[in-house]
Amino acid sequence: MLILLLLSGAVSAMLCAVLLRLGQASGRRYSLTMPQRFHAGHVPRLGGVAMMAACTVGWIWMAGAERYLAVTNSINFPWAMAFSWWLVAMIPVASGVSEDLTHRLTAAWRLLLTLLAGVVATWVLGLHISGLGLGLVDSLWRASAWPGIILAVLAVAGLPHAFNLIDGYNGLAGIVAMICCFALAYVALLVGDRQLAAVVLVLAGATAGFLLWNYPRGLIFAGDGGAYLWGVVIAVASVQLVQRYPQVSPWFPVLLLIYPVWETVFSIYRKAVRGQSPGVADALHFHQLIYRRIVRGVFDHDEARRMLMRNNRTSPYLWGFTLLTVLPAVVFWQNTPVLMAFAALFVLTYVYAYIAIVRFKVPRWLRR
Repeated sequence: MLILLLLSGAVSAMLCAVLLRLGQASGRRYSLTMPQRFHAGHVPRLGGVAMMAACTVGWIWMAGAERYLAVTNSINFPWAMAFSWWLVAMIPVASGVSEDLTHRLTAAWRLLLTLLAGVVATWVLGLHISGLGLGLVDSLWRASAWPGIILAVLAVAGLPHAFNLIDGYNGLAGIVAMICCFALAYVALLVGDRQLAAVVLVLAGATAGFLLWNYPRGLIFAGDGGAYLWGVVIAVASVQLVQRYPQVSPWFPVLLLIYPVWETVFSIYRKAVRGQSPGVADALHFHQLIYRRIVRGVFDHDEARRMLMRNNRTSPYLWGFTLLTVLPAVVFWQNTPVLMAFAALFVLTYVYAYIAIVRFKVPRWLRR
């Protein structure tokens, strides 16, 4: 497992270094007027390319190292499985990278392509969600296979956009993705699934290599391609873990990923109340409010450096917020009622914190 982390991390870091040189022109196409822009200069948004390449190398290693290089890894990962994972990931990543390079692929097209990835995942990987952990509801749920298939498609299609939505500051979405990958790998190893643990550890390694350049210097961004890669791999791994092992509560991945998921749901609600389309970008997300109203005490004569310092100081607030859900998810991964209670507690805490920040009622000790 360690070699997978190191291999994918090294490939990702080296490719990011290359893309820093070759991708400068693409950064100039990102408009200075974008509402979600909180950086100075023209930064390439091609980290997703490096991470996808690193995952490809890692998955190839998993499939072929034991047979062709005589390296024992005890991971049963056939070539057909490796290609299936690559295909499912490549569909949304290609659409995201296209948007990162051209900024012309509409939100509707990107949503359709992530839906396609969900459909392909249910086909080639046999994804379905067999229950919700709710007793009587589950007995009705299992009367037909379609509810489980449709929910699996929506999960795979929706989580990439959720990660894209929280990808606003250096290291924010990347660290959240790494934390989720390690949590999934931990539970997968507890139930004896080395294959699934290895798949997400490859993504964790690729993310670590990217973060060497992204945080704290902000030299390269993940872009839509990187966010979509995090979302689709973590979504498929989450569904497979619950699907394969009945002892894993369906609410384990719900609580694990509640921050990006609820941020997306709340954003849709917030825009609907204001009469806006969910696809319209704005600067009122939770992390953006923290940047504007909590992380304010940064002083430097250079405006670009001042913006970078505020950017970097925003992410740790959300990392801590994420750990508040990841830790109970990992501890109570079999206990549905407790997981549901923590999910509800997070929703209430999020709404309270959001309203407090909007109304300038933030405790003094939180301000920086």
